[in-house]
Amino acid sequence: MMEGSRHLSGLVGSPVHLKCENLQRTGSFKLRGAYVRIAGLSAEERSRGVVAASAGNHAQGVALASSLLGVRSTVFMPVGAPLPKVAATREYGAEVRMRGQVVDDTLAAAREYARETGAVFIHPFDHPDIIAGQGTLGLEIVEQCPEVRSVVVGIGGGGLAAGVAVAVKAVRPDIRVIGVQAEGAAAYPPSLAAGRPVSVEAPSTMADGIKVGRPGEVPFKIIGDLVDEVRTVSEDALSSAVLLCLERAKMVVEPAGASPVAALLSDPRSFEGPVVAVLSGGNVDPLLLQRILRHGMAAAGRYLSLRLRLTDRPGALATLLGVLSVVDANVLDVGHVRTVPRLKITEAEVELHLETKGPEHCAEVGAALRRAGYQVIE
Repeated sequence: MMEGSRHLSGLVGSPVHLKCENLQRTGSFKLRGAYVRIAGLSAEERSRGVVAASAGNHAQGVALASSLLGVRSTVFMPVGAPLPKVAATREYGAEVRMRGQVVDDTLAAAREYARETGAVFIHPFDHPDIIAGQGTLGLEIVEQCPEVRSVVVGIGGGGLAAGVAVAVKAVRPDIRVIGVQAEGAAAYPPSLAAGRPVSVEAPSTMADGIKVGRPGEVPFKIIGDLVDEVRTVSEDALSSAVLLCLERAKMVVEPAGASPVAALLSDPRSFEGPVVAVLSGGNVDPLLLQRILRHGMAAAGRYLSLRLRLTDRPGALATLLGVLSVVDANVLDVGHVRTVPRLKITEAEVELHLETKGPEHCAEVGAALRRAGYQVIE
């Protein structure tokens, strides 16, 4: 499925289309590669079962593909994997085992299981069949949007970007393919500079779907040859992109899936259009989504947290709230503290969480509080 985005089109200055892999049955593109890989196994290999490692999306793809093909599956997932992804993987028929803190640790555990049991290891990105399966997405992009000039896709290990690049460049070599990584887990830029896969120590990002510390050997070569550019995006940009997808496109998209939108928001006029941004997944824990949306609102200047001191007397809090009412700031939460050593006996400290209308409004709120004589601490 592909949807147009008027808002992003206006920012970029040319049509922007969203390839909605978040609406797949398993909530991501991963079913494509998993099905192609498992369908290609021999009868003897299928009888041994399959094993995989994933933060969640590949896990669900392997679980469902295995069930559809009548193959037993075991899936290793990181200890911190989102609970909805863990539950869905089990519901699709896989035995789930929790191991390690990051995908690389979990991959090692799955490989060891394969050696011990004879199960066929289904790598999330480092296999030609996986890459070929993901490449079907690229063929659909060209078919559904023949006028496309730029395809923007998130990169973790690289299977999706490699598959899309192979498919797109085979039929339209003039199309630019642009990969996107989270700044805190960006292994591809240094790897491409070095000419070989190198590891990023302790990758850190809210985008667990692309939180991979080292590129895969197979996709790395393809990306080096066929992907025109790899960009990185900040955590603020990722949270803003998730918020935009929800508000403007009415799409629930996980941070990894929103990384192409984050790239468009970060430098909209640098893309040649028409543009297709791949929303690669929509599997996100509701509690994490709540935190991401709050982060996105803060990044957009629509959510303001601050602390200030006031004289501890009757009516002081009401007076403060009156100041905020005049500047039309919506108070979401108030914390009132009196008994901490840093305060004088006549002081109280208030923590405020406000809904605001943008950066200019945030500045207006701060100025109004200072004019009224309040000491804003943060």
